[in-house]
Amino acid sequence: MKKYLIIGAGFSGSVIAEQLARNGNSHVTVLDERETIGGNCYSERDPETGVMVHKYGPHTFHTNDKEVWQYIQQFCEMVPFVNRIKTVHHGQVYSLPINLHTINQFFKKSFSPSEAVEFVNAVADRSIVEAQNFEEQALKFIGRDLYEAFFYGYTKKQWGCEPRELSASILKRLPVRFNYNDNYYTSCFQGMPRDGYTAIFEKMLDSPYIDVQLSTKFDSTWEKSTYDHIFYTGPIDSFFNYKFGRLSYRTVYFEKNIAIGDYQGNAIINYPDQDVDCTRIHEHKHFTPWEQHEKTVYFKEFSKETEENDIPFYPKRLKKDMITLEKYLEEAKLNPLITFAGRLGTYRYMDMHQVIKEALDIAKMHL
Repeated sequence: MKKYLIIGAGFSGSVIAEQLARNGNSHVTVLDERETIGGNCYSERDPETGVMVHKYGPHTFHTNDKEVWQYIQQFCEMVPFVNRIKTVHHGQVYSLPINLHTINQFFKKSFSPSEAVEFVNAVADRSIVEAQNFEEQALKFIGRDLYEAFFYGYTKKQWGCEPRELSASILKRLPVRFNYNDNYYTSCFQGMPRDGYTAIFEKMLDSPYIDVQLSTKFDSTWEKSTYDHIFYTGPIDSFFNYKFGRLSYRTVYFEKNIAIGDYQGNAIINYPDQDVDCTRIHEHKHFTPWEQHEKTVYFKEFSKETEENDIPFYPKRLKKDMITLEKYLEEAKLNPLITFAGRLGTYRYMDMHQVIKEALDIAKMHL
């Protein structure tokens, strides 16, 4: 029987553990320094309102990958859910992503789809052939007015730097539509787990061949020779004790509020204006519209630079980070019995479905 060690009980670590233990010919030890499983996807019932809360910020499941969709449904019932995000700019509520309604409302027009295409092409900066950063990407596709209204301030608050310092790839996943479709995602499969995300992880890790140890921190002094392979899903710079320096991440923190009834009428509302401190407000009862609750709980979300005792959320991937990352990746190649996986282990921004797909592929290599 092979012995595996997995550091991290989020989606990456839990999927790998579930797959390796499935056939009963491996024993898997899963460590997590938190008191809970599920990583940043952990969910729980709020004791005062009864609302299912995503403790570390909202998560909406979506994918075009049929394999991933079928896999996740082994552990939950996915209720169809469409994420419709709103944004407040100068006291007006608009729909995101930018769509025909957003364009018409913002410019006080009544364009048809073809007229809107022509108009946006006229205001976009077509002198930019290959966008080199986030700001150029936005200016190339939507022009300065829409960029400054909906993206500049929000991005500066979320990432803590000028948007032109960020990679253009961050914005490439935000669509612009010339119809009235306000579904935030274009994925074929979209849903919300009926019983919350934690229930998924409980089922994934419920195996006699999986030993979960919470509140347990891994460090590089652990005796590794007792395991056939180690899968590490924590921050890659932490694994190497920051020998090449720290990679930069943004983290988020929340201000919790309780109210009667319905606070904002929508799951997520963004606040891109710089005179508003928070980046967005999420009201979690709207993630489970099939439930009824007299009270509501909502969270104002704020972003800041990750310090030593903070939970890292978003890899910034600035130029200096990518130079440092390359050193860690080269170091990782010297450790063939250790696989680095997940958002933190590879220092990449990935959604849940991408993390699951990567974990399934990694596990297949060891079955």
